[in-house]
Amino acid sequence: MEGVVLNSSFWRDRAVFVTGHTGFKGSWLCLALSRAGARVSGFALEPPTAPAVFDVARVADLLVHHTIGDIREPAALQAAMIAAQPDIVFHLAAQPLVRASYIDPVLTYATNVMGSVNVFEAARGTNSVRAIVSVTTDKCYENREWLWAYREDEPLGGHDPYSSSKACAELVTAAYRASFFSTADVAIASARAGNVIGGGDWASDRLVPDFLRASDRGEPTLCRRPDAVRPWQHVLEPVSGYIRLAEALIEDPRMAAEAWNFGPADEDARPVSWILDRLTQLDGAPAWVRDELPHAHEAGLLKVDSSKARSKLGWLPSWNLEGALERTVTWHRAWRAGDDMRSASLAQIAAHDFFA
Repeated sequence: MEGVVLNSSFWRDRAVFVTGHTGFKGSWLCLALSRAGARVSGFALEPPTAPAVFDVARVADLLVHHTIGDIREPAALQAAMIAAQPDIVFHLAAQPLVRASYIDPVLTYATNVMGSVNVFEAARGTNSVRAIVSVTTDKCYENREWLWAYREDEPLGGHDPYSSSKACAELVTAAYRASFFSTADVAIASARAGNVIGGGDWASDRLVPDFLRASDRGEPTLCRRPDAVRPWQHVLEPVSGYIRLAEALIEDPRMAAEAWNFGPADEDARPVSWILDRLTQLDGAPAWVRDELPHAHEAGLLKVDSSKARSKLGWLPSWNLEGALERTVTWHRAWRAGDDMRSASLAQIAAHDFFA
């Protein structure tokens, strides 16, 4: 499969500000942008896990500014953004877990909704900003558990606090676009990606990290919902989409300043059981077992339609699900062996080859 080709000259020496840069997806984004020559600054909480890809790949060493802070604290966020003087803002900071949102819904809404407001207000107060990519999720849609993939104009919703908070963040993004940014020459877009996998994700309550942790211990993985279907993709697929979208926001803001899906091909929307079976084969782990305990509601079937990104942005995923799983296991084995994980990560970015 041939993916998008991005313009490395566009990014050379361009100032970029990333919220959530210490997280899994944010770390991979910073690695890719730094490799292209961008001057990247970040604002986020401490890495959410130990270990974390941010630490093992030594991402902080690549940044112009590495600021530890909370997007719920607007003054600190504003000061960090003004210091960075970015041309482009990528907003990834979030409370990202469905089950955690049941435990602490107040924090989830405060971070994902009011935190987004704070990011947009900081951008309004930073004269250098020309474009904002606000990352939400495919779970922002009102999920009707149907077979069809959701398009960007489908109704927003959310059964759980996490999904609902991301739908709210989409509404906040649209309101700021209409109320403030359209008259300030700042183009803002939202990006909705499916379930991401890849090396360096140690988050709790995520399928692949749970599998790899169990495999490291020589134990079987407990699986809550083996029949649930998700649009699985390697983390570099949406990262390449976010970068392409940021380019488009600068080059053609009237076209690009709206919502975008970045998901895999239809055949890569697979049930959890299929993923676990394939991971077991790749890693030689013990066979997984069904977790029979009661759990909070999670969507059973969810797919997104990325035809708009394909037709208008020229974005396509480069790796199919099989390739994504293989590269995830390869990265984890390299970490187990004590390899240089920045080099291993940059090698995967080079293999993805989305920069011309």
